[in-house]
Amino acid sequence: MAFSPDELERYSRHIILKEVGVKGQKKLCAAKVLIIGAGGLGAPAALYLAAAGVGTLGIVDADEVELSNLQRQIIHGTSDIGKPKVESAAETLHDINPGVNVVTYREFVDSSNIADLIADYDFVIDGVDNFPTKFLINDTCVMGKKPFVHAGIIRFKGQLMTYVPGEGPCYRCVFRDMPPADAVPTCKQAGVIGALAGVIGCLEALEAIKYICGIGELLTGGLLTFDALKGDFHTIKLPPRDSNCPVCGDHPTVTELIDYEQPSCVLAQHGTALT
Repeated sequence: MAFSPDELERYSRHIILKEVGVKGQKKLCAAKVLIIGAGGLGAPAALYLAAAGVGTLGIVDADEVELSNLQRQIIHGTSDIGKPKVESAAETLHDINPGVNVVTYREFVDSSNIADLIADYDFVIDGVDNFPTKFLINDTCVMGKKPFVHAGIIRFKGQLMTYVPGEGPCYRCVFRDMPPADAVPTCKQAGVIGALAGVIGCLEALEAIKYICGIGELLTGGLLTFDALKGDFHTIKLPPRDSNCPVCGDHPTVTELIDYEQPSCVLAQHGTALT
C-alpha cells in the first residue's frame, strides 16, 4: 500500500516518529478497532483513532444523544440531540478523516451478539457504563482471544488496564465478581468531571495504537489510576494471571457467555465506569 500525497501530509507527524514510521502507519491504516459505547470514554477514543488513521472503526451503541451527554461526550453536538449516537459519531469521524471506514451497530450488546461483533476486529475498546457489559466484554475477548482495553471513571478518578491473550491478568482476575446492585451509587448520583472522560478515553486510544504498531509497553499486568484533583497518575502492579480465574484460569468455570443482571450505570472503585 502506497500513501497518497494527502495521506503523507495527514500522517506526517506519525511517520517522522522512528517508533511508528511508514511501517507503523500502514499497520494503523490496515487495522480494525471496535469501540463498544459512544459515550464519555468511547467518544474521545474514537476521535483520536480516526485522526490516527485506523482503517476501520466499529461503533456500537443503542442510545440517542441527550443534552446531559454533551458535558463529556465530545463526539456529539447540540444539533445531534435526539439522533442515534452511532449516527452522530459516524458523521463526526468522517469529517475528521474521510479515509476511515466507520461501521455502526445501533444495538445493545449482549451474549447473543457480542461474539459476532468482535469477530472481525483486531482490538476492542470498553467504553460502556455498566458492570454486566464490562464482564461480558472481558469474557468474550478472553474466549475469542481478542485484546481489549478496560477503562472506568467516576467523579474525579479514572482507571485503565489492557488485556492481551497470554500476557497478564484479565478483568476477572482483578475484579472477580460484580458488586451487589445496592452497594454503589448510580451515575446521576455520583457525577463525573467531563474532562476526565477525555483523559482516560484518549489513553484507551493510545493503548490501541501501541498494540497495533507494536511499540512501547502496554498496561498488561498493571492498573493505571488517575486522580484528577491531585493530578496524580499511578500504576498498580497486578498479580500474574490467576490460575483460578473462572474465565482465563487453568480450569475455567465460565465457558459460555452470560447476561448478568444488574441495573445499568452503576459504578464503584471496583472496575468503575461512568460515561
